[in-house]
Formats: sequence, C-alpha cells, structure tokens
Amino acid sequence: MQLKSLTIKNFRCYRDEVAVEFNDLTTFVGKNDIGKSSILEALEIFFNNSTVTIEQGDANVYNPLKIVEITCEFMNLPPTLNLDAGAITSLAEEYLLTKQGTLKIRKIYDCGNKKPSVEIFVIADHPTAPGFQNLLELKEKDLQNKVKELKLDVPLKGNPGMRKAIWSVAGDLQLSEIAIPVSKAKEDTKRIWDQIENYLPIFALFQSDRSSKDSDSEVQSPMKAAVAAALAEVQDEISRIQQRVQEKAVEIANNTHEALKTIDPELASELTPEFTPPTAAKWSGLFSVGLNTDEGIPLNKRGSGVRRLVLVSFFKAEAERRLKTSNRRNIIYAIEEPETAQHPNNQRILIESFKSLALENGCQVILTTHSPGFASDLPNESIRFITRNAGEPIIQSGVDVFEDVAETLGVTPDSRVKLLLCVEGPTDVAALKALSRALHDEDNSLPNLENEDRVAFVVLGGGTLKHWVNEHYLRALNKKEAHIYDRDVPHYADSVNMVNARQDGSWAVLTQKHEIESYLHPDAIFDAFNVVIEVTDHPVGGKATPKCFAEAYSAAQNFDGIMKDNTAKLRLSERAFPLMTASRIHERDPEGEVRDWFIKIRDMIQ
Repeated sequence: MQLKSLTIKNFRCYRDEVAVEFNDLTTFVGKNDIGKSSILEALEIFFNNSTVTIEQGDANVYNPLKIVEITCEFMNLPPTLNLDAGAITSLAEEYLLTKQGTLKIRKIYDCGNKKPSVEIFVIADHPTAPGFQNLLELKEKDLQNKVKELKLDVPLKGNPGMRKAIWSVAGDLQLSEIAIPVSKAKEDTKRIWDQIENYLPIFALFQSDRSSKDSDSEVQSPMKAAVAAALAEVQDEISRIQQRVQEKAVEIANNTHEALKTIDPELASELTPEFTPPTAAKWSGLFSVGLNTDEGIPLNKRGSGVRRLVLVSFFKAEAERRLKTSNRRNIIYAIEEPETAQHPNNQRILIESFKSLALENGCQVILTTHSPGFASDLPNESIRFITRNAGEPIIQSGVDVFEDVAETLGVTPDSRVKLLLCVEGPTDVAALKALSRALHDEDNSLPNLENEDRVAFVVLGGGTLKHWVNEHYLRALNKKEAHIYDRDVPHYADSVNMVNARQDGSWAVLTQKHEIESYLHPDAIFDAFNVVIEVTDHPVGGKATPKCFAEAYSAAQNFDGIMKDNTAKLRLSERAFPLMTASRIHERDPEGEVRDWFIKIRDMIQ
C-alpha cells in the first residue's frame, strides 16, 4: 500500500479540515511553529501511536468539541484478502473502496477523555439499499438464512461468496459514501480489518533532537526503523507462524468447547472461540538493537552532531540496500529537519539518499525543513508549502508556491549566474551534470555543471515548455539562455527556432538521438543495475531506452508489474548517468554532439 493523502481535522493548529497529497518524496516547507511537525506526528499517531501518542492537548484549543479526525487514503492495494477457512475476497468485492478505487481509513480520537479513545472507520462507497446493507456484520448463519430467503443457488459455506450472491440480485445497491466501523466490529468486518492492518505501510518517524515533551529526553534512534524494516521483510514468515499458531490454538479451543457442551450445553452456547493475533507493534517490541562506542557509551549519550551523522549513514545504507534487495511491505520514512547539525557535504549525501530511497518500489520519504539551502536542492514537485491565512494553516503545492517559498526561506538569486540552462525535467538536469563532469575530467576547459556557479538550471516542464518560450518569462532576468530539448516531442522544434531567432545571444538545440537516455552506454546501466539492455539511438519496436530498462529491471526484481517510464528515467538519472565516462560518451556519441553542447556553454559563460 502507498500513502496517497492525509486529511486532519481539529488536530492542534489544524482546526478546519485540511488535506495534503503525498508523492514518493514529499517535503513540507515553512517557518518555525507553522504546523510542519504536526503533519508528521499526526501520521505517527495514525500508524503507531508510539513515538508520539494522542493526548488531551492535541485537540484544537479553540474548538469546544474535542474530537480529532485523522484520515489516510491509500492506493496500490492488495488484490485479495484471505479470511478464515481460506475464504478469498477483495476490498472491491466487499465494497470497501472509494469511488476512485482507493482505501480510505479514518481514525476518530475522543480527546475529551483523560486517556483519548479511538474508533476506526473505513470510508467507502458501500451499499445502502434496504435489506442489502450491513452484510459484513452478519454471521454465517444469518447470511445462510438470507440466501435461502432469496432462493439463491450458491454454496452455504464461505461468507464472501454468499455476500456477493446477495448483492448481485439487489438491482440498485444505492451505493453511497458511508463510514463503516471496523475497530469494534464483529464477524467479517473485524477479520477484514485484521487483514488490512497487515498490509498498511510501516511508518518510521525521526524527530529532531528537541524533546516532544518535558518527560521525554530520549533521542529517536534510527535503529528502531532498522527493526521495523527487518520485520517488514519477513512479514510472510511471521504471517505463516501466526496462521499455524492460530490453527493449533483454535483447534484446542474448539475441542475444549465441544467437551464443555457435554458438561453444560447452556454455558457452551454462550461461548465462541475467538483468536486475536498480536499487533505489529507487539512484534516490534520483541526486538531491539543499539550502537555503542568502544567505550560502551550509548548512541543517545553522544553529541547531536554524532547522532545525526548516524542518521545520515542509516539512510545512505538503507537506500543502497533497498536497491539490491526485492521489496515487500511498504515503508514510510518521515524525517523532521534532517539537515540539523550536519555539514553541507552530509546534507548533500542525505538529499541524494532520500531521492534514491523515494525511487525504490514500496518506499516513501516525507521531510520537513526551513533551511533555504536544503529546500532549494529538493525536487520542485515534492514541495508542500505551509503558511497561515487569518491564523489558519493552509498547505499549498505546485509551481505557484515557489516564489512564496523563496521569500519565506530567504532563497535569493545567485549574482554569479551568467547563463540559464533550460531543460524539460529534473532527470535532464542530473544527466547533463553527469555528462559534463565526465567530459570535464578528460578536458578541464569544458564546464563541470555539477559545481559551475555561472550556470543555473531552469526546469521548464514538458507540458508548459512551449508556454515558457512563447512568453519569454525569463527575459526580466537579463541572462543568456541555453535550451537543450529531447527530439521525442516534434513541436519542440518550433520552440528551438524561436529561441535561436531572438538575437540576444541565446541558443537552443534538439538532441540528435531520441532523448537524453539514448546517450547512455549499456555498460553504465549494467554497472548500476546488473541488467543487460540494448541502447539504441531511436526506439525499436516502439520501445525507447527507459521502456527497455523498465522491463528488464522489473523482471530482474520480480516486480508485480512494469515500472512507469518516469520512474525508469529517474532511476537511470540517479544511478546510471553518474557512471558515464568520457570513453563511454565517445563510444555512444562518435560525432561529438554532446561535447559540442558543453563547448557552446563554455563559450557563452566566458
């Protein structure tokens, strides 16, 4: 399962209902005490209620109603659920999905109590037609009676099959969005919820070094996440153990129940054997791992710089490990102010590790920051800007927020910039930096765009590129422009011609090959991912380099499907392009086209 959105209501500063969408990498940006940490802690309460627990004071102080709602929406759902006695069903067949085909779970906390209570609901487009609603709450005997009443030809064993048959003859089910209680439910509603819990992502929160409350002086350790990640990867074995224990325990309970019938039938009729499996939190509590120095000093007694350096190391190692191993249960890493107490070099390592982790199947990364340098290096599409309107926090995203983000964090233009290098997307930035670095190593007269202060990249976006060129939005910056676009979109040629016709020193070019990935050497791809593909100048059989790589890598990793082209491009830009050398570039580009790009850029900044 992948987290799609979060909606919170009456939680701390979020009095009114506020919703936010999540990507593989999502970054919350804003001033101090604006509500960034509350987002992460709402998720911690929803998934674990451990590192941060729900308290009376979490309800908005200005609302007399002390009810807090935290709703998470998920996509990439399990195709089937296995209920007792091998009864196979699915969330869709049980009408437990929204109209959009997502799973929406709402937890409602009553903070009017000294110890807040919680009720859990699935918000779904569910049957409400009289006589056909609430079927999930019926016992097997009640479903059997309903099947007989409707004279349906269906086996009287297996609740999912009986429900499906009953719903099939309803005509108009009168589907409507309702809240279905699952935490205190019985029968199959409870069993389905137990199954759903096993598929929910693992959520690992890394707080900043400040204590979340006066009594909490312990610093969050990444080793807790290590245990959670390890448990996620043996979830299948854990499930089999639980199933075996359940079978044996229920068998013994049933035998005891049968024996009781011979002694006191009336008492036996009032009792029903019921097995309650341990929660994920209980499994996590069985294991611990720590890091001590040679002198035996625990990690949480070391300085903040050392502790955060371990954090950097953890995410770097985890990014590399998940690349090499097949992925199972999803995991969400939520990190509060990861740049704290870190040298700029370590910050860059962290950013690259987060980007790499977010590329991996079954992994999401959520960050908060108020650091201008850290925020400016993150992908634009990951930014969620939190600000206040009449005292109420609002969350914004999209291109329109970048000016506000820059003003809030103090991001200012670099006066050293002489040239704006305009490209379609962030993968082009990574590719051109890597290619320039490789050629610079061979000929240091060529610019190395990885550290060339006189060149600033401008990502125009494929869908809006023509609009940027037509309106010449960058004119006010009074800088020369270089535009490098892939040949795969025919109308980019018009944009290239418009830039070259300006007579202001700007220059534009289309790649001779299909796209920037077509310049990759197959050896670089093999060294990065251990897969062999043929890289061609132009698509063969309708398949360009990213598609060929996606198919080969997905098969090698035993993914259920084939990764999307955009994800394939991201992986190639992050892993394969950095392994390009000058000799590999010359072999893929004997005409020297790529070298000519950087000669032109060199001449424009001198």
